[in-house]
Amino acid sequence: MTRRRSKVETVAEAPARQDVDVLMEQLGTTIDPDLLVLALTHRSFAHEAGGIPTNERLEFLGDSVLGIVVTEFLYRHHPGVPEGDLARMRAATVSQRALAQVARELGLGGFILLGRGELVTGGREKDSILSDTVEALIGATYLCHGLEPTRAVVEHLVGHLLTQAQRLGAGLDWKTSLQELAAERGLGSPAYIVSGTGPDHARTFAAVVELGGKEAGAGVGSSKKLAEQNAAEDAYARLDAERAAEAAHDAVVADAVADATGANGSTRA
Repeated sequence: MTRRRSKVETVAEAPARQDVDVLMEQLGTTIDPDLLVLALTHRSFAHEAGGIPTNERLEFLGDSVLGIVVTEFLYRHHPGVPEGDLARMRAATVSQRALAQVARELGLGGFILLGRGELVTGGREKDSILSDTVEALIGATYLCHGLEPTRAVVEHLVGHLLTQAQRLGAGLDWKTSLQELAAERGLGSPAYIVSGTGPDHARTFAAVVELGGKEAGAGVGSSKKLAEQNAAEDAYARLDAERAAEAAHDAVVADAVADATGANGSTRA
């Protein structure tokens, strides 16, 4: 008699052959096996499997839980920040791109159950699928453990985003952030040059961003949008470092002037 495979075994046999226990360790929690499989089941897989349930309801729940946890965190940790800025910071933390990056850090793409159509078009790297799956896992965690343990999981997953949200453009949009910083420094608007290589089902894109006709940053990605965002992030980091260096230099000069002024005053006295 052939033993029927469990749902957890089905997940473990996803293409990446990754260990579900490692995923749970990275999340900092445990999830009921049936809920875990549901959280990882994309609608494309469900359709090809005869209409089994998808992770969309868990995604709906997880989106709400994520929102309340992030909103409360920002409210408590930024008491002097007005509502509009808090809303921008929240958008930066829970954006599709931000959550997709969290998913990549977890190696989540290899666990997601996808239909053949999504697999051949690079579904494991699509921001929309990755971010939705993160929300579904948050929803599953909430159903298993309630709000407080889920709060700890959310803060563990997006804590680094919360710390940088205040200085970034809405939705962790590096292009917006770069445009704002470039304008602040009088460098004009960024211009992007993108090229693609590889077959249609596995294209890789390279982007260069220019400021004032000079290369300011570069990046690669599985889509034009992602490549541009990565190039913008590179350029932003360079400009931000220049700004910090200039500020440090100005502070040294100001201290030297103050010391010289004080010394002259003492001599006259």
